[in-house]
Amino acid sequence: VNGDSVDDGHCLQLEGFQVPSSSRGSLYKSPHLRSDQKTLKVLSYNVWCGDVKLRERMRAIGNLIQTHSPDLICFQEVTPEIYEIFENSNWKVAYSCSVSPERAHKRKYFSMQLSKVPANFHRKRIGISNKKRELCLAEVDDDQGRKLVFAASHLVSHGSHSDHPVEMYSRERVAQAKQALDLLKNYSNVVFGGDMNWDEKVDGSFPLPHGWVDAWKELRPGEDGWTFDTQANQMLSEHWPLQKRLDRFLCNLRGFSLSSIERIGTEAINGLSYSREKKSGKSVRVTILPVLPSDHYGLLLTISSP
Repeated sequence: VNGDSVDDGHCLQLEGFQVPSSSRGSLYKSPHLRSDQKTLKVLSYNVWCGDVKLRERMRAIGNLIQTHSPDLICFQEVTPEIYEIFENSNWKVAYSCSVSPERAHKRKYFSMQLSKVPANFHRKRIGISNKKRELCLAEVDDDQGRKLVFAASHLVSHGSHSDHPVEMYSRERVAQAKQALDLLKNYSNVVFGGDMNWDEKVDGSFPLPHGWVDAWKELRPGEDGWTFDTQANQMLSEHWPLQKRLDRFLCNLRGFSLSSIERIGTEAINGLSYSREKKSGKSVRVTILPVLPSDHYGLLLTISSP
């Protein structure tokens, strides 16, 4: 739900893409990438920077990655500690990363992208105030010459400060969304995902240009698709009630088609629990709750080409 910290735009040149370069990343071409691969799996996951069973939760997210084997990933709310956990995980060797260790340790929390396919990572700032966010971009080109831009962001959250009304955050969030989409308008194949913090009741309809679709609505019309759900996610049962489709994939595809979309990380981690204290007058009530990989569910999109 939170936003991410912001850097100036940085670009990385890889695999023939000509863009300014002022940061360093690594390129790893997965030996498991098939030359006849016809599908790409894309994962967006707000991993939650909260300290509740952090290492156990990150291991569970790693297990999900090994199970589903996404080709492209964007994580939100990554902290230096979470970054280190991922860096030292067995599954990570199959991916190149948009954030270098040096940059990761200079930031409180941030978004980062991972790719199994050759990737060119860069970032741009979006927004109208001091709450600006990053638009992360991964330009990928697989062995069949299919080009795709995977864009991701973590739009400003709703906020609860009495001096900052909900409408102010909504204006900023809408501006961020519009700027992101404007930056992406010249690409032929785009998947734009992340924790959008979007609420139609406050923000209105997502400002999709002609030709763009909301992948969940397109593939699973009529289903709620909540990715933050204090009723279903028992880890959040003491949280103030909220059921929203905060995380989304928005697509403009010409050389690809939408195949499937699902939520992952919806099950509690076996054998793991935590206690939460809640004061009521002079007494303190302790509740034992299950632990899920994150307070958000991950969103996994599969796209295909002819």
